[in-house]
Amino acid sequence: MITEGQPAPDFQSKDENGKPVTLSEFRGKKLVLYFYPKDNTPGCTMEAKNLRDNYKALQQAGYEVLGVSTDSEKSHQRFIEKQCLPFRLIADEDKSVNNAFGVWQEKKNFGKTYMGTVRTTFLIDEEGKIERVINKVNTKEHAEQILNS
Repeated sequence: MITEGQPAPDFQSKDENGKPVTLSEFRGKKLVLYFYPKDNTPGCTMEAKNLRDNYKALQQAGYEVLGVSTDSEKSHQRFIEKQCLPFRLIADEDKSVNNAFGVWQEKKNFGKTYMGTVRTTFLIDEEGKIERVINKVNTKEHAEQILNS
């Protein structure tokens, strides 16, 4: 897992429209890079809506927002449209971004063990360093967790 003070791993992936996205394109800006398990599930929808509803406050604090899950571009397009999300989502189908940030891990649910995305948010400063890692994301108040750091 990436820790605070380390340089964030650069990555190249695609957003919901198939447009290339890299970490380096956010140089000079603060970035909320949030990893979530799956589009259109209760917790992930709650988290995305909280970030959407507080997007202006996040921008006023100098943050860009970028979500990451292993869902497809089409799934992200539907999720963005349905929830009116004002930020981009990375379609990390090959799990390369998840792996680079160490969030693709073994999980347990109802006695079953499987691999999946551990909900984690990385706050990255203007120079590309990890400013803060939020491991215990509160999906209902995630923007508040980010802004009250």
